[in-house]
Amino acid sequence: MRPSGVSLIVLHCSCKPLPLAALCLQASRARLFKEYKEVQREKSADPDIQLVCDDSNIFKWTALIKGPSETPYEGGVFQLAFAVPEQYPLQPPQVRFLTKIFHPNVHFKTGEICLDILKNAWSPAWTLQSVCRAIIALMAHPEPDSPLNCDSGNLLRSGDIRGFQSMARMYTRLAAMPKKG
Repeated sequence: MRPSGVSLIVLHCSCKPLPLAALCLQASRARLFKEYKEVQREKSADPDIQLVCDDSNIFKWTALIKGPSETPYEGGVFQLAFAVPEQYPLQPPQVRFLTKIFHPNVHFKTGEICLDILKNAWSPAWTLQSVCRAIIALMAHPEPDSPLNCDSGNLLRSGDIRGFQSMARMYTRLAAMPKKG
């Protein structure tokens, strides 16, 4: 029984529910807009990372990351390209270096990155910003046992730290530092 003065209104909708793919796309866009707002709000919070969304496509991002201190990458600024899938954050973004880098876990020609969180250890808790932090950590702590750049990995595995650092510093100077003059 309804209380007096309350009428019952029944609405009939002939709308079809959105397909699952469209719902995923909406959720993905909403998540990326949230991350975009967060990046805009906290631009100065992490001076080592500058994350930028493409003006015409929320699924394409670039980042500029500073080489970690006390590494051969110190002083360099490295550009990353993000291709975010429509199933994000359920699936990881594809990230690659656009700047050449001599590192065992980065393919020298393609810039592909071998990092577990970009493959089998991905979690929706990761954000594009935290992925950048993880890549900076990888730059400081290479994993030579799973190399994409065998020359770099072989130098580290054979104990030639000096040779590895010399090559990494050289490529950082050539590709990731502003030209003087």
